[in-house]
Amino acid sequence: MTYTVTVTGTDISFPCEPDESVLDAAERSGYAIPYSCRKGVCSSCEGALDAGCLDVRGWGMSQGPQSGVLFCQARPSTDTSITPKRITQQDRVIRKTLTAKVHRITRPSPDVTVVQLRLPTGVRAKFAAGQYLKVFLDDGDSRNYSMANPPHENDGVQLHIRRVQGGRFSDEVLGGLEKGTRLRIELPYGEFSLNPDSDRPVIFVASGTGFAPVKSIIEDHLKRGGERSVHLYWGARGQGDIYLPELPEKWASDPGRVSFTPVLSHPAEDWTGRTGLVHRAVLEDYANLSDHEVYACGSPAMTSAAREDFVHEAGLAPDNFYCDAFVPSGEPVVTA
Repeated sequence: MTYTVTVTGTDISFPCEPDESVLDAAERSGYAIPYSCRKGVCSSCEGALDAGCLDVRGWGMSQGPQSGVLFCQARPSTDTSITPKRITQQDRVIRKTLTAKVHRITRPSPDVTVVQLRLPTGVRAKFAAGQYLKVFLDDGDSRNYSMANPPHENDGVQLHIRRVQGGRFSDEVLGGLEKGTRLRIELPYGEFSLNPDSDRPVIFVASGTGFAPVKSIIEDHLKRGGERSVHLYWGARGQGDIYLPELPEKWASDPGRVSFTPVLSHPAEDWTGRTGLVHRAVLEDYANLSDHEVYACGSPAMTSAAREDFVHEAGLAPDNFYCDAFVPSGEPVVTA
């Protein structure tokens, strides 16, 4: 049986199959609900169930009215009415599954590998700055990685991969990659992109390899001649974890375009820059964020803390906070 999902207070409705998530059904019908991990961890797709019943993986049956429902994990049991944080109409997403070749591998830090993939001759990847792709393993499992290159560099993709102890791809597969190795990928995924309908000043908050999608967005913004002011805060444990420092320093060398602030949580004694939690450094500089948009990318702990503190301490409108939380890949992970 096909159920109908209605967005409360609008004329938007779309069909949803019992085994289909609300997020997937919306996308299939040409609507975009914010999401990042699609695993029930990052809360980007969280919204309200106003009426009806949803079976939320990991939580069980939810009966409306109820807040805090993760639409990436929610499947209908009845017709439902929902209120997402945002929903916009978009072109239907067309994804490609391609076989790419490893073109270049560099290691800018001991824990981070930059992998440059080349697509088949004559093939171009269509994606928005800030989106991610899936890399498939031999058994059909997959891992998600943001594309660090801007969309105009579309004959390949660049991935920034942090080594995770025991990780199937970063620990087991990555070490065996060499030039010419083939990888099966699918793209694009994600809604972490610069809002094209806004002229608000932008603050990016990245931790670790959360710099990858931010790089894509900023390079695209500069290529397009965007006039919005941009301030990037990049948080890391030590100075070596800011693994491509020369790039944001180059952006910042053009006055008035991009400001760059690295923030270290465990600096060496000779570090003279900012220290502490990266999102707290933002609050030290911007006591009032009511006129800004914030784009945060990195660990779920960082993005959650940033959202909470920016909204409640600095007056950031919740709708002006965008995040891409990096969570474990593979089977969905829920917080129940």
